[in-house]
Amino acid sequence: MTEPESALVVERKRLKFRSWHRGTREMDLLLGRFADRHLDSCDETLLTAYAALLEENDPDIYDWVCGRGTPPKAPFSPALEALTRFHNEASRSC
Repeated sequence: MTEPESALVVERKRLKFRSWHRGTREMDLLLGRFADRHLDSCDETLLTAYAALLEENDPDIYDWVCGRGTPPKAPFSPALEALTRFHNEASRSC
């Protein structure tokens, strides 16, 4: 494993942990499932956007994903779009 690869592996593990330990079960499930399914295939740019998204408040993220609020244009926008697609696809399959 090369140096940049190992740094990405560590970052993915850190982001997965943060996704599963948000403080509310709803957000743990929403973000944790997304992280488990998608972070291993994300490039460094999307990982950076996802890390920025995790800095936002849980109620805001939940409202944006559910379409109850308009998210600001921000560095986390690509990650929020991917999370919203994932949530919508998971909702349809139930």
